[in-house]
Amino acid sequence: MAALTFLIIEDSPTMRQLIRFALNRIPGAQVVEASDGVDGLKKLSSNKIDLILTDINMPIMDGLKLVNLVRSNEAYKGLPIVIITTEGAREDKERAMALGANAYITKPIQSTTLLSIVKDLLKL
Repeated sequence: MAALTFLIIEDSPTMRQLIRFALNRIPGAQVVEASDGVDGLKKLSSNKIDLILTDINMPIMDGLKLVNLVRSNEAYKGLPIVIITTEGAREDKERAMALGANAYITKPIQSTTLLSIVKDLLKL
């Protein structure tokens, strides 16, 4: 299996670490971390990313703005995006999905659920 690179965009170092640990169960997984949407876009433009996992509530640029910008760029049209957030309201999920997110997970996350969604999106 070819190596997969995941971009985790999350302002909490602890949450990034938790997501990283879960993704490391996928053989050959590589992780790039970003602390907000602006940092995430910079890292997206300089790395070959296979899937983005992003929070919504972050300083500087939130996850919804990030999803909107990623989806408006033709180069990233097919890139899967998973939202991981504390925002559990149906309206928040519908807005994220309407902007182009592929999956929406509310915190606290379960590693098995996260891995199942990631594997499904990447057809692993």
